[in-house]
Order: sequence, then C-alpha cells, then structure tokens
Amino acid sequence: MKSYDCKIGRCLLGGAVLGWASLACSGLSWAGEQGVEPAADAHFSQCVAELKQRALDEKIAPEVVDTQLGAVSYVARVIELDRKQPEFTETFHNYLLQRVNEQRIQKGRQMLKQHYDLLLQLTREYGIPPQYLVAFWGLETNFGSYLGKMNVLDSLTTLACDPRRSEFFTVELMEALRLVEDGVADHTTMLGSWAGAMGNMQFMPSAYRRYALDADGDKKADLWNSLPDAFTSAAHFLNKLGWERNLRWGREVQLPEKFDYALAGRDVRKPLSEWRQLGIRDVAGNPVPNLELSASVIIPSGHRGPAFMVYQNFDVIMGWNRSEFYALAVGHLADRINGAGELAVMPPDDERLTVETVQWVQKALTQAGYDIGAVDGIFGTRTKRALRDLQKSQGWVADGYLSDETLNLLKAASNSKQAADTDQASDSDSGEQP
Repeated sequence: MKSYDCKIGRCLLGGAVLGWASLACSGLSWAGEQGVEPAADAHFSQCVAELKQRALDEKIAPEVVDTQLGAVSYVARVIELDRKQPEFTETFHNYLLQRVNEQRIQKGRQMLKQHYDLLLQLTREYGIPPQYLVAFWGLETNFGSYLGKMNVLDSLTTLACDPRRSEFFTVELMEALRLVEDGVADHTTMLGSWAGAMGNMQFMPSAYRRYALDADGDKKADLWNSLPDAFTSAAHFLNKLGWERNLRWGREVQLPEKFDYALAGRDVRKPLSEWRQLGIRDVAGNPVPNLELSASVIIPSGHRGPAFMVYQNFDVIMGWNRSEFYALAVGHLADRINGAGELAVMPPDDERLTVETVQWVQKALTQAGYDIGAVDGIFGTRTKRALRDLQKSQGWVADGYLSDETLNLLKAASNSKQAADTDQASDSDSGEQP
C-alpha cells in the first residue's frame, strides 16, 4: 500500500483494539453508538479518511466516495469473526460433519434435479459438472437460504482498518465502491457475509466485477436474486480459474504402512505413476492408475484419518477459497450429491484447536529451535512443517498433525524439561556435583 495505507493498518493498534473488543459480545456493534472510546473512534475516522483518499486516487467518483464511505461504521463483531474462522479452530472431523451432512446431501440432490437443465447447459459451455455448482451453492449459502445480512461496505471498511489483512480488504473495498458506481448496489442494499462476500455464491467484490454475468437477459448480473446469473457466474469463475474438463477434484486413497509423510502436502506433486510405485491404492484396494496425471497427497487429520489424492481441480477450488478443509468439503459434497457413499475412513474426533493451544505449541517449537514464524495461534504451513520435524526427531509418526496424542506428548516433554531445569537449578544452589 502507499504511505497512508501503512497507517490504515496501524489504526487498530494504539489502544483501539481494547476499546472495541469489549463491544464484540453484543453482536453487531457500531462506532459512536455503544460507548466506543474516543481514541478508538478517532483512529477509525482517520482510517476512513485515508481510505477516501485512496478511492479518489483510484479515480472512483467523488460523490460515490463521499456518500458511501461517509456512511460506514466500525463493526467489532467482524474482527471477532475474522479471528475465529472455522478452519482456525475446528478439526477436520467437525468441519466436515457440519458441512457435509445427510440433510445437505439430500437437499443437494433435490436441487440438482430441479435445476438440471440449466446446470447441464453450463457444463457444456464451461466444463463444470452440475454436482460441483450445487455443492458450492450448498456450502456458501445453504442453497440460497441465507445470503448474509451484514452491511458489506461496513465490513470491508472495518477489515481494511485492521492490520491483519489490511491491503487485501482495502482492494476489495475499492472494488465494492466500483460496484456502486456500476449501479449494482449501494451502502444500504449491498448485504452479505462478515467478510464481504455476496449473493447466492458469495462472490467477493473483485470476483463480482470480474466474473459475474447476466444470464437471464435483464441486462444486469444479479447474484442475489437470479439463480441463472448466480450459477452461470460461478461456472464462468471456475472456468477462468483453470477447471479441467472431465477431471474430478480428487479421491480418497489408502497409504502404504511405511508412507513417508514428508511427501504429504500440496507442495509435493508427482505423476500418478510415481504414487503408484510408492504403493498408494484407491479405497477398494486397487493401485492408482498408471498415468502421468499430476497429483498431491493430503492428510487433513493426520495418519489416523482419511488420505486424499488431489488434482488440478482441487487447486481451482482453492482459488475460490484458500482453505483445504473447504476444498475437501466441496469435493466430498459434490461426490455425495452425485451418488457416492461416505468416506472409507472417518476423521478422528480430536479436541478442537483453540488459539491458545496453538500458541502454546508454537512457543514450544520455537524454544526447541524450530522456525514457525510468528506466534499467531494459526496452525499454518510453517508450524505444521516444524511439528513434523520435531515428531521425526522424537521417533513419533511425523505427519505434522497436532492430534490429542501428539499434544499430550509435547506437554509431557515440556514438563520433563521443566523438572530437569528445576533439578539442575536446585543442584547448583546447593553446590552439589552430579
């Protein structure tokens, strides 16, 4: 961002967080309405002023900037939700069972049948099989039953003024203002999720402007009220992200007993022929096909849970949403809607990972000499890699997964070290030699 954008990210730092955090428990809390500290209110006002200048620098109409950003309010609940996204605190077991359940599967099959003609037409044009579009619809808005009631401009402004992802949401806010310029919606009618996603398929403003299409002939792309527009726009989006026709997202597989878990992860890609040589089989026990198709193996709940081999279209799904849990849920729900059965191996029902637990693990790994980056409470790639290295050094199963068992082993090791340090300090104080 430019120089003033750096200040945008700092607006929540100088005491403002404490002033707003106390409001989060009351639902949607608005600056200036519920006793926000004057300093916090001033920080947000300063941030909005800087955002207005950025919008003007980007040639957005002054009247749009004044009317739309002049009406925005800070929403503390948005920051609370941003810190507690499900993939940060839930296990894969809970995430999947909540999103791919029997009710949603049956509803998805009903919606597939109801809209099949339109969906089949989109498959011919864009290459996206019908069950995938229905799966996205089901996960994003429960088949259109809940499109979100948050004010998008308020949410995006709040997130743009937060240091965690300031630039990302500033860009989305600028795109939302351009949607106002385009006549799509305004401050009072642009409603969606806490993160600014809108319509049946929950497009962010940048995706809306780039990929939304008018399919019903009314000369406007309405992702809130027109299913033809929503389905067509989703198919168009996935196609542009690189969806490969006649290729599935991935599949559940069986790993050999002595599989090297350092090979698990989307950063390791091999042809199916090489995975076959390593002993990977499908859930029926057959070797994977002897093809040159590139694939990765992922284990979202460690060595005790299901393993998946994922292809190019899995990466496309992650272009829609960067969560592996989400992409797996889309793929599995699409399979179930299309008639497939349950997973052969269910994810273990481990305790959910609280931010405090992850922070403790990150501190323990850092103290042990591993580079995990920031102690942020998010179990990301670097933390996973460090944990895997530690597991390997201790002779544990090195899958990089923080299971209940692994957590208990870490705590036991930490307690043993603390006890040893205490004994050593006691011996030093007494002058005794070992």
